Amino acid sequence: MKAMVYSKASKHFAMQEVETPEPKRGEMLIRVHASSINAADYRTLHLGIGPRSGIYGADVAGTVVKLGEGVTRFAVGDAVQGDLATEDFGGFAEYAVAPESLLGRKPAMVSFETAAASTLAGVTALQALRLAGNDLKGKRVLIIGASGGVGTFAVQLAKHYGAEVTGVTSGRNLEQTRAIGADHVVDYKLQDCLASGKQYDRIFAVQGDASPRDYRNALVPGGIAVVVGGAINRVLQILAFGWLYSGGGKRVQVIAAKPNAKDTEELMQLVAAGSIHPVIEQVVPLEELDKAFHSVASGHASGKVVVKIV
Repeated sequence: MKAMVYSKASKHFAMQEVETPEPKRGEMLIRVHASSINAADYRTLHLGIGPRSGIYGADVAGTVVKLGEGVTRFAVGDAVQGDLATEDFGGFAEYAVAPESLLGRKPAMVSFETAAASTLAGVTALQALRLAGNDLKGKRVLIIGASGGVGTFAVQLAKHYGAEVTGVTSGRNLEQTRAIGADHVVDYKLQDCLASGKQYDRIFAVQGDASPRDYRNALVPGGIAVVVGGAINRVLQILAFGWLYSGGGKRVQVIAAKPNAKDTEELMQLVAAGSIHPVIEQVVPLEELDKAFHSVASGHASGKVVVKIV
């Protein structure tokens, strides 16, 4: 099969002919139609802990072509999507193996490109909001990093659940953030949203570069701040010491999203119903992955970049 394989020596992706993987027990072989570029891809690459094969691509959307022993929920020909970040990736290729437990059934009215742009980012946002409590109706919610993959889903999901949303992003993405439902927008280059004196019921920091004290000070009593990603030193600081800032009814914590079939299918039903949608900046063919990947990793994307395999 053809795959875009990353070389540590050249620091680039190149098309290679590699062996098609075989599904083990509980796995399926997927003919990949689309993938997308996520922070999970380029952050693991930069940390040197990526897939052994050199084939990145956490999100996969495609068609089942072969079943491993013990698979019961799917049949050959079924359209599926899932997040393989915890399973050695593999989406930037013609075929990928995936555990049945991570895959959801793709709704017929949802395209493979839309599905590939939704799973990792959307499920991460869904789980972050759930961690902060399901009842967001009337809550003042601040979303820092509102224009990326996770951020765009967080804005839409928070609005779907009835929150008053303030989206923080760069000036060039303010209108996009308004367009997907944010009630208020803030250009982080012009205003420090955590030092403005305003307080929020919930803070979701997709780009979490602030200190736990800053998050705490911007919360109302009983407020919750969930750090989804951002500077690794800040994430580690909150993991280690967040409890010190979680008194008085306030809570500051980090989420590590856990891909699973149930949340994937719940998210995709919202997409199929038109309640939320991925913001797709562009769709590129597999052979153009290298340029697109480095552009996204440099912080130049607004929304999702989808990789079309076939």
